Amino acid sequence: MNPITNLSFDDTAVAFSSKSNAELYKMYLLFKSMNSNTFVKLGGSLLNTAINLHLPIKFLIKPTIFNHFCGGETIEESERAIQELAKYNIGTILDYSVEGEGDEKSFDATRDELLHSIEKAHGNKNIPFSVFKVTGLIDIKLLEKVQKKQELNVEERAAFERGRDRVNLICKRCHDSDVRVFIDAEESWIQDTIDNLAYEMMEIYNKEKANIYNTYQLYRHDRLDVLEQDYENAIKGGYYLGAKLVRGAYMEKESRRAAAEGYENPINPTKEASDALFNEALRFCVEHIDRISFCNGTHNEESCYLLVELMEEHNIAHNDPRVYFAQLYGMSDNLSYNLANAGYNVAKYVPYGPIEAVMPYLLRRANENTAIAGQSSREFTLIKREMERRKNK
Repeated sequence: MNPITNLSFDDTAVAFSSKSNAELYKMYLLFKSMNSNTFVKLGGSLLNTAINLHLPIKFLIKPTIFNHFCGGETIEESERAIQELAKYNIGTILDYSVEGEGDEKSFDATRDELLHSIEKAHGNKNIPFSVFKVTGLIDIKLLEKVQKKQELNVEERAAFERGRDRVNLICKRCHDSDVRVFIDAEESWIQDTIDNLAYEMMEIYNKEKANIYNTYQLYRHDRLDVLEQDYENAIKGGYYLGAKLVRGAYMEKESRRAAAEGYENPINPTKEASDALFNEALRFCVEHIDRISFCNGTHNEESCYLLVELMEEHNIAHNDPRVYFAQLYGMSDNLSYNLANAGYNVAKYVPYGPIEAVMPYLLRRANENTAIAGQSSREFTLIKREMERRKNK
C-alpha cells in the first residue's frame, strides 16, 4: 500500500475486475504453464517449428496464448481489446509486431500499416500513442553501417534516404493527426542511428509539445547521461523532449555480442544498478517536466510507486497528459488497472498481426528476456490469490 495515495498493487479485485471466473481460470492455466522454464523453451520451440512447417495449429494458438497477449490479427480485430481496456480507462498502444523481410517491399508494407494505425488513433481518446521500430522501415545493415560511420555507396545512400522518408512520413502524420508516437529502442550497435533520426524528428515536430518520443533502455549504463544531454539539446533547439523509459529488452544478446567482439558490455553489471538508474531517470523527468513528456514503461512495482510519490511531491495531477504509465497487454494488470482506477494515465502495448508472423516474435522475446520468468511467477501468484478471494467471498 502506498502511504501517500492509498494505492495498492496487491488489490486483485481491481486488477482482475474485467475477468469473469472462466476467464480467470483460463489465465490460471496459461500462467501455470508459463511458470515452467522448461515448458516455455520446449513449447516455444515446438510452436515455432509447427508455424514454420505450416501445420494447422492456429485453432489452438488463437483462443489461448495469442488472444491473451495480442489484440488480434488486424487493427479491426483488435477493437475488442481496445474497448475492453477503455471500459477501465486504460488506453491502447497498437503495436504492429510483424518483423519484415528486410526488403523495400516489406518496409513499404510496414509503413502503410503504421499509417493505418495512426489513422485509427486520430481523434480516438482510447488510443493515446502509436509506436514503431526503425528496423521495420530501414535495413538493419544500413543502420549499423551509418553508426560505424562507414561510407555508403550510391545505392545504400538512396536506400537509407528512402528509410528516413518513411520515418518522416509517419512522424509528420502523427504530428498532423495529433497522435503521439514512440520510436522503440533497439540494439546498441544501431541505437545511435535511431537516436539521431529521433532527434531530427523531434526538432521538426515537437515545437509546440512532445509528439515524438524516443526510448531509453536504462539497463544500459550510459542512458541517463544521454537523457540529460538530450534535455539540454531540446532546450537549445527550442523543442520538447518525449521520453519513454524502459529497462530494456536485449540483455542476453547485448552481453553475448560484447563478449564475442571484445568491447565493454553496455549493460549495467547488476539488476540493482539498472533499477537505480531507471528510478533516477524518473526523478530527472519529473524535475524537468516543463520540457519533458514521458512514459514510465515498466512492470516494476517499486518504480510505479516511486513515480506516484514524485507526482505527489511535485503537485503533478494524476491525469497530467505529460505523464503516462504503460505495461504489456496480458501482463501486470495489477499495475495497469489499479493505476487507472486511481486516475493515472495508463496505456497497454497491444501487439497485433497475423499469428504466424507475431508468435515467433513474442516467443523469441520471452526466451530472450529472463525477467519474463519472474514476471509470470508474480502473475500466477496474483491470479491464485484472486481465485481464492472470489471463492471465499
